[in-house]
Amino acid sequence: MDVTKPLRIGVLIAHGRAFENWELMVLDRILADPRLELAAVLIHHCAFNEHKTSRLLSWGAWLEAKAFARQPAYVSKHFDTSRHFIDCYDAVANQDGTGGNMTPAFLQRLNLDLVIRTTPEGMPDDAIRLLPFGEWAFNFSDQRSADTDWFGYADILAKAPTTNLLLYAKYGSEAARVEIARAAFNIKLSAARGSAVVRERGVTLLLRELTRLADTRQFDLPRVYGQPDVPAPSFSDLLRYARILTGSVSARAFRAIKARLRSDSAIWTLYTGRGHIGDFDPSQAIEIPPSESSIKADPFLFQHEGECYLFYEAYARGDRKAHIAVGRFNGDTVEQVGVALERPYHLSYPCVFRDGDQIFMIPETHQARRLEVWRCSQFPLKWELHATALEGQSPADSVLTRHDGKWWLFTNLSDYHAYEDHCSELYVFEVDGPELTRIEPHKHNPVVIGSTVARGAGRIFEHDGRLLRPSQRNTNGVYGYGLNIMEIEELTLDDYRERCIRTITPGFKPGLRGCHHFDATNGRYILDARLGT
Repeated sequence: MDVTKPLRIGVLIAHGRAFENWELMVLDRILADPRLELAAVLIHHCAFNEHKTSRLLSWGAWLEAKAFARQPAYVSKHFDTSRHFIDCYDAVANQDGTGGNMTPAFLQRLNLDLVIRTTPEGMPDDAIRLLPFGEWAFNFSDQRSADTDWFGYADILAKAPTTNLLLYAKYGSEAARVEIARAAFNIKLSAARGSAVVRERGVTLLLRELTRLADTRQFDLPRVYGQPDVPAPSFSDLLRYARILTGSVSARAFRAIKARLRSDSAIWTLYTGRGHIGDFDPSQAIEIPPSESSIKADPFLFQHEGECYLFYEAYARGDRKAHIAVGRFNGDTVEQVGVALERPYHLSYPCVFRDGDQIFMIPETHQARRLEVWRCSQFPLKWELHATALEGQSPADSVLTRHDGKWWLFTNLSDYHAYEDHCSELYVFEVDGPELTRIEPHKHNPVVIGSTVARGAGRIFEHDGRLLRPSQRNTNGVYGYGLNIMEIEELTLDDYRERCIRTITPGFKPGLRGCHHFDATNGRYILDARLGT
C-alpha cells in the first residue's frame, strides 16, 4: 500500500442539518493536512431512523445548552460547502438499510480509505466491508436524535468521576465494532457542557488517529468495542437529573459570590517526608501548613551547596495572581528566603533544574501566551529572562528533561475553539536544551489525551532504570483530584507510550479534597494537597 498518497476520507452527515462546530473543525483539519484528503461528503437521509426523544428532554437539553454550553460559531478556514461537497448521495435510501446509492461501483469510484460517521445511523454493512479501514464514529454520535443530544446524562446520574470518549470503527469482513482510541475527561457541571467539551477534544483525538494511520497504513485493533448502547433518559431520570443540576448550580453560585468578595480561593497545603518517587508513603508525610498570607502550591525541590531549597507558587487568600517564592528546609520546616520571581501575570509551577554550572527555571506563564526560561544570576533570588518559545500559545506545567543524551520538552497545550483546557493534552518536543532555538514536535502530538493522565504534576525522574512522569488525575469534578505516577515506556519523535503504575488520591490524610503535584531530591519528597474547603 502506498503510504505517500493522502488518506482518502469520506464524511457522513445528516440530511438537512446545519454543521455543528466540531464537524466543521474536522472538515477544516482534514483539508489543512497534506497527509489527508477530503474525498467525499456523504448525505444520510435516514440518519436518525427510530431515534426519538420526549419533548421534555428536547426542551430541557435546548435550555441547558443555552445556559451552559453556549459557544461562538466556528468559522471555516478551508471548508466551503460550495466547493467541497465532492460527492453528495443518499447513503441509505431504503428503510431496511439496504440499497441506496452506496453500491460497490460507487465506492470503487470514490476509492475511499474510510468514512467518518457523525450520525447515529451509518452505512450498510456490505458497503463498510469495501472500505480498507472501515467506518469510524464517536460514542457521542450514537446518543442523539434529530433534535436532542443526551450524551453525558448517564454519567451525571451515576455520579461517575469522568465522562468517557470512545472512537471506534466498524471494520473488516464481519463489519465488527473495534476500538480505535479512548480518553476520559473530568465530569462537568452539566451534561450539555460536558458534551460540548468532549466533542471539541474529540476533534484532536480523531485527527491524531487519522494522521497516525496515514503515516503507517497499519490498522491493528485487537480490542473489541464493548460499550453498551445508552438509551435516552426517562422521565424519572430527568427529574433526578434536574435535582442534581439545581444543587450543582446553587453550589457554584455560592462559590462565585465568595470569589467576588475575595473570601474564597483554592487553599493548598504541602506535605514532606523521606523517600523517592518509587516508594514514598504520603500517609506518613509531615504537613507544612499554609497561612492566610502564604499559601503554597506546585512545589519544586532544589539541592544547592548542601542545602535543600523549596520553590513554589505563592499567594495570599483571595489573590488572583501568584508569584514564585523560595524557602529553605531546616529539618522538616521551611524558612522563608524571599520572592524569586514576580511578573504582571500569574506565575506557578517553577520547574527548577541545573544544566552544567547554570541553574534555570521554567515557571508556568500561560497568561503571557508563551513559554519562558529564566536563568539564575544570583541564587536563589535573582533571575534573568534567558529564552522564550511557543509564542502565541498558552503552555502550562512545562518540564525540560534530559534522557539518553537528548533534551525533551513536555508541556500541556490546548487545541481548542471554545473550551481551552490545559488538563487534557500532553505535547512532547525534542529541543536543544534551555536555549530552545530548535523545537521539533512529536509526530503524533498530543501524545496523551484525557484529563485523568495528561497534565504534568512535577519533574520527570529516571529511577531504577525507569523514566517516571508524575501526572494529574482530574476527576470527580475537582481540578487536581489525584496524582498518577506514569512510566514512560517509549520516547522518540515517532513513538510515545506510557502506563500508569500508581495513583495517589486525597484519602492519605483526613480533610483533603485533592493532591496534584510531586517532587523529590536527595531522599526528600514533597507534594501538595488541596484542603476540603
